[in-house]
Amino acid sequence: MATRRLRAFKRWMKANGVDCSEALNLLDDQNDGVSVRAFCDLKEGDVVANISKTACLTIKTSGAREMIESADLDGSLGLSVALMYERSLGEESPWAGYLQILPIQEDLPLVWSLQDLDSLLSGTELHKVVKEDHVLIYEDWKENILPLTSSLPQNVDSDSFGIKEYLAAKSLIASRSFQIDDYHGSGMVPLADLFNHKTGAEDVHFTHESDTEADESDNDDAANEATDEDEPSSKSSSSPEQSFEEVPGENTDDEAKEEEEEEEDDGNSSMLQNDQSGLKMIMVKDVSAGAEVFNTYGLMGNAALLHRYGFTELDNPYDIVNIDLELVTEWSTSSFTSRYTRARLALWRKLGYTGCESQNSEYFEVSSTGEPQTELLILLYILLLPDDTYNKLDLAESTTGASLSKEGRETSSSSYEITIGKHKFVFGQSKNDILLTDGVCEALLTIVDKRESLYGSLSSLEDDIVRLKTCCLPGDRRLYHSLVLRVSERKILKKLRSYIHTKANEFSGGKRRKKMVPKS
Repeated sequence: MATRRLRAFKRWMKANGVDCSEALNLLDDQNDGVSVRAFCDLKEGDVVANISKTACLTIKTSGAREMIESADLDGSLGLSVALMYERSLGEESPWAGYLQILPIQEDLPLVWSLQDLDSLLSGTELHKVVKEDHVLIYEDWKENILPLTSSLPQNVDSDSFGIKEYLAAKSLIASRSFQIDDYHGSGMVPLADLFNHKTGAEDVHFTHESDTEADESDNDDAANEATDEDEPSSKSSSSPEQSFEEVPGENTDDEAKEEEEEEEDDGNSSMLQNDQSGLKMIMVKDVSAGAEVFNTYGLMGNAALLHRYGFTELDNPYDIVNIDLELVTEWSTSSFTSRYTRARLALWRKLGYTGCESQNSEYFEVSSTGEPQTELLILLYILLLPDDTYNKLDLAESTTGASLSKEGRETSSSSYEITIGKHKFVFGQSKNDILLTDGVCEALLTIVDKRESLYGSLSSLEDDIVRLKTCCLPGDRRLYHSLVLRVSERKILKKLRSYIHTKANEFSGGKRRKKMVPKS
């Protein structure tokens, strides 16, 4: 038996240009929300949903469009206003039947308390990032959302635009929105956002039916061409222990009453039915009857999945750990002077090298196999060069001005070369094992210890693994996903240590190399 809210959603879809194939079985679980399974065998190429663009909740379709555009808001900020506005209308909103099936918010770290962030995410990739998100989001709300509350329509409660409501809207948009086309931008796409995620195992794909939009009936600006970009679904996945049993339905009298309402709805076409240009959900592989139908949000590690969608996956092959540039400079300044460190870092940059950048930080990635980013090894290598070698390299770069871009290093023949014994190192072309001198290995191990210390001394990797095994879902949801992230990151750091020792032994043939000690 379908739940009341699921029946209401199905009636809304039928009335508003969302055609859901009868081959799809929508299941509503009281803990994990709605998921999608196959009623019968589905074949590659089957179209399982047609969705009118005007059924999507976007800035252009929302009743708050004039207010949003007058305030020059766009992107996720403008969409957040549209979502909060439609929610504030309750049953009066054209999207009421759709909005009632969504959770109040997705349980992303974005909506966690500071206490939970500090206790659960300390040391992980997300701890600092989410705290910075909180600051930026509050500034956005204060600067752009709060001023709108003084000019709201009389039927809209200003409390519907508070900071908690804004965070809730942001969490839904982050986890469920799609890029629709150039005209609509991103928006909430009913039905498409119900498919759960599975990394590297996409069953169904979200795509566009047409490339252009018709002119609006109110003679507004002509619609821009729709993009052909296919975007992944953006809906939080169910936990690994999700139940797919349906919640028992209401009594038959309620169902009969709702069926009568459905018949009445069929006779009253909604304003959302006008534009039938649409979006499609198309099967990209065969799915057997009874199996869940998955979308994929891309190839993401657990930090990205938890940050944007609120869940993690065990043994995720796309996990990474970041080592901040700040940790590297801290190590260097503890061994050498600050001036020495700045000079070597400047040469590294002049040679065309940089780390990865995110907001106000620069970092280096360590892959799921424990292999460090080459740019990190090159930086450590330059920091540990003997003074005479460093000076020659710096002079050559200064006099020739042949600074190499990231792309140019791969093809240019005017690269810098340094010969160490029988090994010749060409910047940007050498293998990592040649970079792993004893000095670089020891420095890297020290930096790894610094990175590991961010998790605190109260629990080891082994302790975290034991705690993870005892977690019960859905009750321990936040703890569970935080521990999956912590364990995956700490395992990568452990692999990095093994990588360093293995590569060092391979390079030296099992013999110790002469330690390179730079002159201070």
